[in-house]
Amino acid sequence: MVYGKGPLNRILDGVILIILCGIATLSLFPLLHILAISFSDKSAVAAGSVILWPKGVNLAAYRAVVQDGAFFTAFWVSVKRVLLGGGIQFALTILMAYPLSREVNIFRLRNVYMWFIVFTMLFSGGLIPWYITIRDLGLLDSIWALVLPGAVPVFNVIILMNFFRGIPKELDDAATIDGAGPWRTLLQIYVPLSLPALATVTLFSIVTHWNSFFDGLILMNNPSNQPLQTYLNQIVVQFNNSSANMTVDEIERISKLSNQTVNSAKILVSMIPILIIYPLLQKYFVNGLTLGSVKE
Repeated sequence: MVYGKGPLNRILDGVILIILCGIATLSLFPLLHILAISFSDKSAVAAGSVILWPKGVNLAAYRAVVQDGAFFTAFWVSVKRVLLGGGIQFALTILMAYPLSREVNIFRLRNVYMWFIVFTMLFSGGLIPWYITIRDLGLLDSIWALVLPGAVPVFNVIILMNFFRGIPKELDDAATIDGAGPWRTLLQIYVPLSLPALATVTLFSIVTHWNSFFDGLILMNNPSNQPLQTYLNQIVVQFNNSSANMTVDEIERISKLSNQTVNSAKILVSMIPILIIYPLLQKYFVNGLTLGSVKE
């Protein structure tokens, strides 16, 4: 029986298309609203008259974010954090997920390690022991304080472990027969076939490192070591407490700003790297690279 599209099916397709367009519009509305606020005048924002189009267009909020060198210093700290932290998480996630994906008869302590990492995901020592540990290790005011405490994300390990377990065992057996050891099997079979899962955990890692601000707030005493999100978070606080010792130009600039405009600019600036990276990784989410890898 050949399925053909009759009038009813075309109507249903049109209804589905309209619903999807409506959902897409609703998803874009907050972003467009924030964009309009970031370019609008302080008084128009305070009056609540800005919806999807800027009023009293000015770039004061963006000038407040990028006008001094501290912004670019914080941006570079965040870039280093993403590259270093993402690389470490990528390597350690693979090295931990691969042995945990083995059967118990191959890795006898698998269940012990599995219960251990699941316990760490459900329970933590708390904020104060976490801070004391980092302090005693001498990591305060260094990039390692932002990278090492979260070097092994358990959730990402579980995602990758389950993906490894879904790879056909026949490939593993064939590699063993050909004389491949664990390292060669991992690097030449499991990693290439796991690009969708690796892209997913990599995106999680990048987003987590880029959006984190609290650890930079409490672990960095020197402002020049703070990541971008921490720096942007401090801008609003500075606006509320920096009324003294200001020049005429600074007073005029501050008068054009409000917490809403600066927060909107902050959100948009922080979204730019993710908006660039996400399309590059998104294509791997839908590729079933294991299809056809085992022939009858």
